[in-house]
Amino acid sequence: MQRHRDWRPDWPCPVGQVWSTWHKGSGDPTYRLTGGRHWRAFRTPLGTATMAVTPLDTFGIIAADAWGDGAEWVLDRLPAMLGADDDLAGFEAQHPVVRAAQHDHPHWRFGRGGLVWHALVPAVLEQKVTGQQAFAGYRMLVRRYGEPAPGPLPDLWVPPGPAEVKAVPSWEWLKMQVDPARSRTLIQAASRASGIERTLTLDEPAADTALQSLPGIGVWTSAEIRHRAHGHADAVSFGDFHVAHNVGWALLGRRIDDAEMAELLEPWRPHRGRVVRLLELQAVGAPRHGPRMAAPKHLPR
Repeated sequence: MQRHRDWRPDWPCPVGQVWSTWHKGSGDPTYRLTGGRHWRAFRTPLGTATMAVTPLDTFGIIAADAWGDGAEWVLDRLPAMLGADDDLAGFEAQHPVVRAAQHDHPHWRFGRGGLVWHALVPAVLEQKVTGQQAFAGYRMLVRRYGEPAPGPLPDLWVPPGPAEVKAVPSWEWLKMQVDPARSRTLIQAASRASGIERTLTLDEPAADTALQSLPGIGVWTSAEIRHRAHGHADAVSFGDFHVAHNVGWALLGRRIDDAEMAELLEPWRPHRGRVVRLLELQAVGAPRHGPRMAAPKHLPR
C-alpha cells in the first residue's frame, strides 16, 4: 500500500544536496533520480521500504510517497533524514573561504539517516580503494544479495541486511572486488548489527567509541558512518589524505597532514565536520595531477 506525507520545512531544504552523501555513483541500485524525484530503497526495522521525495514546490512543501512494510517508518523520519534536527548553534564561519561556502550553500544541513547498517556497508567498502572500485563493489553486492524494492519503480534495490551479508561466500567477495580485510569487517559487523544500531542513542563521542570497538572500523570509517546515519556535525574523516590536503589548500593555500588539519579545525569544534563538508560542496581543494590510481591486479575483475 502506498503512503504519503507532505512536509513543510522551516527553511528551503535542498533534498539533493543533503542526500548527496548517500548516492553511491550513477549506477547505485538503491538511489535513483527520475523526473526531479529522489527515490531511495531502505531496509528498516519494520521491513523494506521505498521512498520517493519531491523537492520543495512553490508552496514550500516537500512531498513524499512510500511503499513497503517500512513505509511509515521512513515517512516518520523524513524531516530528520533531511536535516531538520541539525543544530547550527555556535557555528561561525570565521574564515573567508568557509564564509563563502556557507553563503553559497546556506540551506544545506546534516541529515540523520537513522540506519547505521545502511551507512556502514558502503563506508567499509570505501576503505583504502578508489571511489570507482567501492561503488562497483557496492553495486554488485546490492544486486546479488539485496532484493527488489517495493513500489512502482523498476530496477530499484534494497541493500542486503546483516543475515544476507554473513551468508556471502569468501570467493564471491573476491568476485565483487572486495578483499578479505573488508569482507571480514562486514561479516563481523553483521554479527553485532543490533548493537551498532543502538549507537544512535549515544552522544557523539560515545557513538564514535562504540563504532571503533568493532574490528576493522577506525577513525575514518566511524566518521563516514556518523555523517550519514547519526548526522554528527563534528565527525571528521581523519586518515584520508585527500581530506587533509583539500582542507589545507582551501584554508591555508597548501597541503597539510592530519595532525595539522586537526589543529586547524579545532576552533570550529563541535562543527569540524560541517566545515569539511561545506568545503567539499564548494569544491575547493588541492589540485590533482597525474593518473588516477589503478585497481589492484590481484582482485578478479
